[in-house]
Amino acid sequence: MSESVTSKPSIQMDLRGTPCPINFVRTKLRLEQMSPGEVLEVWLDPGEPIEQVPDSLTMEGYQILDTQFVAAQERDYFALKVQRPLVKDEG
Repeated sequence: MSESVTSKPSIQMDLRGTPCPINFVRTKLRLEQMSPGEVLEVWLDPGEPIEQVPDSLTMEGYQILDTQFVAAQERDYFALKVQRPLVKDEG
């Protein structure tokens, strides 16, 4: 069995059309419900969402695994893969 769980997202969230900082808050809340080590794929709009959300998640201790631009017929977006840390520091 292969343990490459980190590359395949456990859950996908479509937050296209969701403004900042609501998209960050929804992403963080969803990550907090996930098990340590699980991967969440979030779909974000170009511009402020893709500029702000990854930075905010990194500051909160989440690891960004991948960011991929997706050219879609209706609206281009970014697919952001973020992993819930295995151990959360309680500082």
